[in-house]
Parts: sequence; C-alpha cells; structure tokens
Amino acid sequence: MITLVRRAAVLSALGAALAACGTATAPHAPHPGASAPSAAPSASATAPSRPPTLAPGPAGLTPVFEHGPRAGAKTVALTFDADMTADQGPRAAAGEQFDNPQLIATLRRLKVPATVFMTGRWAEEYPDQARAIGRDPQFEIANHSYSHYSYTPDCYGLPTVAPEEMRPDLERAYTAFRKAGVPNPMPYFRFPGGCHDQNSLKALAATGVTAVQWDVVSGDAFATDADAVARQVLEGVRSGSVVVMHCTRSAAPVTEQAVRTIVPALREQGYRFVKVSELIGASTGRAS
Repeated sequence: MITLVRRAAVLSALGAALAACGTATAPHAPHPGASAPSAAPSASATAPSRPPTLAPGPAGLTPVFEHGPRAGAKTVALTFDADMTADQGPRAAAGEQFDNPQLIATLRRLKVPATVFMTGRWAEEYPDQARAIGRDPQFEIANHSYSHYSYTPDCYGLPTVAPEEMRPDLERAYTAFRKAGVPNPMPYFRFPGGCHDQNSLKALAATGVTAVQWDVVSGDAFATDADAVARQVLEGVRSGSVVVMHCTRSAAPVTEQAVRTIVPALREQGYRFVKVSELIGASTGRAS
C-alpha cells in the first residue's frame, strides 16, 4: 500500500500534470445537458436505459463515488482523463499532443473496458477520436468539464471557474461531445484536479451527475518510468477500485506502456476490468 507521504507526493505530481494539461438512481434528476435543445433524444423502443447513478447526497448535494463494492467478484475500473484546458489551443497548434491514440488501440487490443473522462476542449480538438471512442461499446465517455479549470480555489494552480459558471461549464462539455458525434455520454463528472467542496457539489446538483473520484492514483502524470507506474497501480488496487490515469501523451508519456504490464498482471490475480458504470450499478444494486 502507498504510504501517506508517498500518496501526497503522487497527488502533487498529478496536480502538476492537471495544471499543465490544462468517464440508488436519482429518479427526479435530469440527464446531464438535457436543458440544451439538441440533447433531447427522440423516444424510441431501442433507446438505451439511463445509466446507474447515485442518489443525491445530504441536502441534495451531488453524490460522490470513489470505489465499488469490496466484497464479491474482483473488479477494477481503469479510468483515463483526456485533459485539455480551454486556453491550450496554441500549444496544440504548435504540435503538443494532448491525445494518445496508441493507448486507446492497446486497450482495444487487450479487450479492456474503460471510462474516459474527457474535457469538452479535448473533444473539440480531437473530434474524430472522441467520436470513435464514444461509439465503441468497449468504452464510455464521461464529463471532465469543458475548460479543465478548477471548481474550487487553490487546486494545484489551475484557473478557477466562478460558482455561477460551474454548471454552464459542465453543460458546455456535453454540447462539445454532441457536436463531435459522441452518442450517449455518461452522467458522470470528474472534477478537474479532483478538487471539490460543498459549493461545487451544490452548484452541480441539478444536473443529476454523479461525481466520480478514485481510490488508486497511478502516478502516470509526467512519469518516465512505466514500471514504477505499473507497480504503484498493482500495489494499490483492491476489489472495486477506480484507478485514475491519463490519456494525454504530452503529460503522461508512459501510460500505454504501463497498461501493457498492469492488465495481464491484474488478470492473473483474478481481476475483471469493468467500466465505472458497472461499479456504480453494483454499488446501487442496479445492473448497468
């Protein structure tokens, strides 16, 4: 297990990457982005059922999910943050690579289901990749904000979203997904930097999303040693774990290599890879 000191160091590295880079049901909650006219799907007998979400938290706040059930089957969800901040267009135009198609190809080859937490700005920069990932049943796309700006003050140096702009920022990401051709993005939201507080949970409550955190930090942010990343994941995983990794070549260059070690090692230990929706469904007693 990672010591508290080591975990703090890992979170600091993760924060640096996030700054540089700058996936029981609530019956009354609207589907995220439903307020936008283009979001409303037509009624159809073949329309997918609504994905499982957590019930609202105390005082109706946005619920927060960190891991699935510890008992029972050994399951683990690999999640990948596709980070790009609203102001990084010039860096992308200059050749910085915020995508990682080789990682997605490796996940496909290894047949690993995964949840990609994508910023709206990333979807705008890489619409073909966003669409391909979103249309692949092996993956699910969830919301990582539009701007990748922080929803709390003092979050690893990220710029901050004003309270009145939090919900519009989230909804703008869903709009970007639709424009890219992503069908049925999930009602899950990962706060940039993982930073949230009472105010941000209150600001997003009406959207009906479940906030998804993690219990295993991969340490892939700016890492240069794939074996060290793999060891950190393998040491931290327990049944029901949510692992946070990145889908950004410039800030996480060894992630794909680490995945090639992590996947067979966990399978040898009896783990089955699942999407976040399956873990949430297992937690609520509802199949995804």
